[in-house]
Amino acid sequence: MCFILYICTMIKRLGQQKIESLLRGFPCVAIIGPRQVGKTSLAKQIRKNYPNSIYLDMELQNDFLKLEDAETYLVQFEDRLIIIDEVQRRKELFPVLRALIDMNREPGRFLLLGSAAPDLIRDSSESLAGRIAYFELSPLLAKEILPNYKLNDLWFRGGFPDPFLNLDIWLDWMNSFINTYFERDLPNLGFPADSITGKRLWLMLAHLHGNLVKYSEIAKSLELSLHTIKKYIAFLENAFLIRTIQPYHSNIKKRLVKSPKVYIRDSGILHFLLGIENHEQLMGNPKMGASWEGFVIEQLIPSIPLNRQFFFYRTHDGAELDLVITKGGIPVSGIEIKYGSDIRLSRGNTEAIETLQTTNNFILIKNEEDYSLTNKTRVCGLNIFLKKYLPEI
Repeated sequence: MCFILYICTMIKRLGQQKIESLLRGFPCVAIIGPRQVGKTSLAKQIRKNYPNSIYLDMELQNDFLKLEDAETYLVQFEDRLIIIDEVQRRKELFPVLRALIDMNREPGRFLLLGSAAPDLIRDSSESLAGRIAYFELSPLLAKEILPNYKLNDLWFRGGFPDPFLNLDIWLDWMNSFINTYFERDLPNLGFPADSITGKRLWLMLAHLHGNLVKYSEIAKSLELSLHTIKKYIAFLENAFLIRTIQPYHSNIKKRLVKSPKVYIRDSGILHFLLGIENHEQLMGNPKMGASWEGFVIEQLIPSIPLNRQFFFYRTHDGAELDLVITKGGIPVSGIEIKYGSDIRLSRGNTEAIETLQTTNNFILIKNEEDYSLTNKTRVCGLNIFLKKYLPEI
């Protein structure tokens, strides 16, 4: 495990520079994301630039007790960066932090780490509006591991650092992660379902990966109400375990699909839930194409500019695109994701491009190629797109 931690320090997280920039502009910065994604390791890297900083971990009893009288303790260190890990365990802190910031509104006073807590976002938004900036730390990205590691390994193993860097522990780590999340972590965050129901729901969503969410079928299978299922799925999304992508709607007079598509956010967890134990099994699995699609989407979204939105597009007549990027509500780019050798646009893809009138369209493939397919559509590899074209969209 020490070897894994050592290698982790060699993989420089792209978010570090952004977080350090936010600390220079905001009194409080929050790094949010699922457990085990590397928030603590990243905070400790950042801490090296703040030699007098204070680090408090709310999972340690001694640190937890230090904040029984938070104002008295924290006011001693108003000239230092204070890092509070697992801050959602002390939700009553947020009004105190607001008061301390208002007494001395200097940038870089607090760095908060929260493990996928919907309450963290809601409570801090109410108490620290205008004083806090958020950064969502995703699992490892292709841009962070290439060229030192293989893209195929990241796709199969997923981006959580420990199982990615050590295949020998992959199965055990995934099993422990899922059980711990549903037996301890999610209940601590307020997830109302029991662990068995939660795991069954996540498994069902894995089999729907890349497809439309069928709320009524899930509700019937789990013998729960439609309202309850929607609430559970929203909770899992707020916990950064799944992603739903909404369909793009405009004033176009088309019969448009209205249900969102669902993805398991980490490809390694998806493969574990589907019983896929190695890359060879992945290549022969019916969900291989959907797995690659979800993996690519998770690589793209962290790099999409903040003033862009993303959707998928599908009509009942068969027009479709995997991803539509919009600016100010207007489609600016259409993206189709393909793993196999057939890289042609389908009739549905062509119809979607013509309807949406996007001029920057891409077919993203696994191989590192880059060429124009039509005057409106370019074929290129994922890494090339991330480096060359996405920043210009």
